Amino acid sequence: MSDAFQITGMNPHFKEIKSVPTPYNKGFYGNCKLDIRLDEEIKAKAEKTSALLGLKSLTEYVVRLMDEDSTKVLSEHESITVEANIFDQFMAASVPLPNKKYPICSFYSIAPSSISRDTLPQAMAKKLPRYPIPVFILAQLAVHKEFHGSGLGKFSLIKALEYLWEINSHMRACAIIVDCLTEEAESFYAKYGFDVLCEINGRVRMFIPMKTVNQLFT
Repeated sequence: MSDAFQITGMNPHFKEIKSVPTPYNKGFYGNCKLDIRLDEEIKAKAEKTSALLGLKSLTEYVVRLMDEDSTKVLSEHESITVEANIFDQFMAASVPLPNKKYPICSFYSIAPSSISRDTLPQAMAKKLPRYPIPVFILAQLAVHKEFHGSGLGKFSLIKALEYLWEINSHMRACAIIVDCLTEEAESFYAKYGFDVLCEINGRVRMFIPMKTVNQLFT
């Protein structure tokens, strides 16, 4: 099993990324209602290009999604969107490989969910109704090892937050939460304004209020 993908952190500063050109295709936006799968040939190419994932849970996650069907759907840059109650967004490099294909450089996954009002900070919880609170889950965020240190982790997080900010205008949520697999991931999200919420199954759950996200993009 390759260690190509790992949870990683980059330097902070949200505003930098909003005006700086990047060497990546920003093909994050797709119709999340589509159910997209890859056939064996395309799956093999994706596995070779991305060298799969280093963290076992991430590897199994992606392979499971890819194995569920055999319908071939691929954009010109091989920027792939998958839905299985979780929405995957892949970012491809803008410079192709010798075979004229575009390698996957990073991906993030999001999903709607809800949490107990009692798990939120008291100052925030007292303003909310007494029923499960809608949130967005940032389920996964990973960067290919060849792009560690390039700022792609930061860029991918910003695009994920921006995407959820746009969705929030149609499907309201109170916050964005993430369950950190490692201390490195926890440190990464803390740099960008995520606070510790609680511990879930041995993982540190962190959150950022949608009110804060709104301030980033307005």
